[in-house]
Amino acid sequence: MTLNYNAIPFEMNQYQPYMNSNYGYDHYQRQSNDGIILTTPKPDWNQLILSNFEKNFYIESPIVQHRSMEDIQQFLSNHQITIDGNAPRPVCNFNEINFPDPVMETIIQCGFQKPTVIQSCSWPILLSGHDLIGIASTGSGKTLAFILPAIIHASHQEFVKPGDGPIVLVMAPTRELVQQIYTVAHQFGRLAQCRTTVIFGGAAKEPQRNSLLAGVEVVIGTPGRLLDFIEEGVLKLDRITYLVLDEADRMLDMGFEPQIRQICERIRSDRQTSMFSATWPKEVRQLANKFLSTNRIHITIGNVSLAANPSICQIIEVCTESQKENRFLQLLREVMALRDAKTLVFCQTKKRVDEIYRTTKQLGFPVLCIHGDKQQSQRDFTMGEFRRRRKIILIATDVAARGLDIQDIQFVINIDFPNQTEDYVHRIGRTARSTESVGTSYTFFTSDNAKQAPSLVRVLQEAGQKVNQDLMDIAEDQLYTSGSKHGSKNRIYNNNQQRIPLQQHQQPQQQQQQQQQQQQQQPTNTLQSYPIYQPVQYIPSFTQPVNYIPSLIYN
Repeated sequence: MTLNYNAIPFEMNQYQPYMNSNYGYDHYQRQSNDGIILTTPKPDWNQLILSNFEKNFYIESPIVQHRSMEDIQQFLSNHQITIDGNAPRPVCNFNEINFPDPVMETIIQCGFQKPTVIQSCSWPILLSGHDLIGIASTGSGKTLAFILPAIIHASHQEFVKPGDGPIVLVMAPTRELVQQIYTVAHQFGRLAQCRTTVIFGGAAKEPQRNSLLAGVEVVIGTPGRLLDFIEEGVLKLDRITYLVLDEADRMLDMGFEPQIRQICERIRSDRQTSMFSATWPKEVRQLANKFLSTNRIHITIGNVSLAANPSICQIIEVCTESQKENRFLQLLREVMALRDAKTLVFCQTKKRVDEIYRTTKQLGFPVLCIHGDKQQSQRDFTMGEFRRRRKIILIATDVAARGLDIQDIQFVINIDFPNQTEDYVHRIGRTARSTESVGTSYTFFTSDNAKQAPSLVRVLQEAGQKVNQDLMDIAEDQLYTSGSKHGSKNRIYNNNQQRIPLQQHQQPQQQQQQQQQQQQQQPTNTLQSYPIYQPVQYIPSFTQPVNYIPSLIYN
């Protein structure tokens, strides 16, 4: 039998709507109590005789061996890296890692200059066969961090025959993310004759089923559709020795914990497991304790607390719900007057996406939209157009908030503020993705969002942003009206306490004085009022009275 190394279900005409898909992730989205319960019993690993497998392929470079501890500590300090566990030394350049020549040639052809921080630390750890927890922000290069060791791992195992299960399993929360991981895995996997397929809801099952039955080394999928094929007996787990949980925090937030547990419990316990997450909440820690070995290595890049990229200029406009549409349309006109204006717009509901899409389309804007009710062929076409065009608007729900890695998004606009400030940080993180780029986010904030005001102010201040005074007032009201029935809408303060400005809670007095001096020296509503964003050439003013229509200010 001749095996097709390119057998993947990516023909447009093969996609069919997945009728139970309500949120765009697959039919298990937020249905953790109603999802499939596998009927296949969990293996008793103590009673099974398991075949041996290799997982340590790392040969440390002499350059790395002779690097001084002072240099290593400086590297860790410069990049805010924390390592817990007996980890191999990080690598600083591609020539310090023992990847096969074809892989190295492809890395060079892709234009990569040196490993990202997460890659520098993860490659020696994973190639040495250790379990790994990697906490790093999205856009940090983590896909290559786990995929290249996965391909090396798979290529050293016995060949997968038709009907066999895969060697590598990668789980991720959304269709978009698994497709992006697949693109990278397929590109590099072919170099090692490592076959890869992608499994997700919202697409026809038959092509996916056929690719699994043909035999593949690497499977990348969303938990719900993976569970479907496990229950059918099409996806066999007995040969999996390399497991990756990507965006673990997001998978748990989306209600996938039961599916993840059922799958992990049916994979041999001596596997190599890695988990990547942007945050490190209690739920993720519990999952790691359950499914990773006790001698795992834990690396954290930067601060694990909620933090926005400081390269993003965040502009907040406090307004009423009825004012949003006119403000938004005027903003779009100004943004679309620019040469490069790739813009991502977030709405809270699918209905809202459709409404805004129709309005902007009728007005002649170059606009696309995406949400969970769209057929997979529509979603793929939409994302392809959004990647290709320089002046384009994509209106989306939070399905696009994480996992999408599009480097040249200049603007993110939040028509609706999300229910959690964490989601706001993930949304605006779609811009300023590359190392030296900057981006701008615009957010409409109403009194209905008042509960999020204090945490939003903290995010803004920690990123070095100026805070809209109206937003500051709402945040202060929330701090002093925690028991008030009326909240910030009526500006009622509990117990007649004297109001202390929120800045005094958040900043030392000296920093506050310096900020006031800067405000006196610099005109408001100009580029100079955002000193850390000098590369940005235009800043719409969102701090004027309600009847003011913002205009772009050019240097």
